[in-house]
Amino acid sequence: MSRIHSGRKGRAGSHRPYPLTKPEWVTITNEELVAQAVQLSKSGRSAAQVGQQLRDSMGVPSARAVTGKRLEAVLADAGVHPEIPDDLQALLKRVVHLQHHLETHPKDLANRRGLSLMESRIRRLARYYRQRRRIPENWRYSARGAALQVE
Repeated sequence: MSRIHSGRKGRAGSHRPYPLTKPEWVTITNEELVAQAVQLSKSGRSAAQVGQQLRDSMGVPSARAVTGKRLEAVLADAGVHPEIPDDLQALLKRVVHLQHHLETHPKDLANRRGLSLMESRIRRLARYYRQRRRIPENWRYSARGAALQVE
C-alpha cells in the first residue's frame, strides 16, 4: 500500500512481538490499573502518555493485556476521554506550529505545501471521526479554530 501524499510504497507497519496475555510477573490488578490510568488522564495526559507512564513507572508492558480493552476504551468507560481524539489533536498542534513558522518565513514554499497536505490529512481524519461519532457533527477545520483549540 502506498503513502497518502507520495508515490512511494513506504514500510510495513510494526507488530507486537509478544502475545496479548498478561505476563505472570505483572502484579497489578485490573482495578488498580484503571484507577491509576484515570488519575493520570485527569492530570492532563493523553492516552499515549498514560500508557507510557504506566509502562515506565508501574512496569505494565500492555494495559490491554491486563484489562482486556485498549487504554483509550478504558478511559472512555471512566468518562475521561478528550473531546477531540489524540491523533487529530497532534495534527492540529503541528499545523499551528507550521502556521507560526510561515508567518515569520513567508517564502518557505516547501513548508507551505506541507501545511496544505497536513490540512487535507486533518479534513480526511475529521470526516472519519464524524462518521464514527467521535467528534461533533458540526466540527470543521479552520486555521483560526485550530490555533484556539491548541491553546
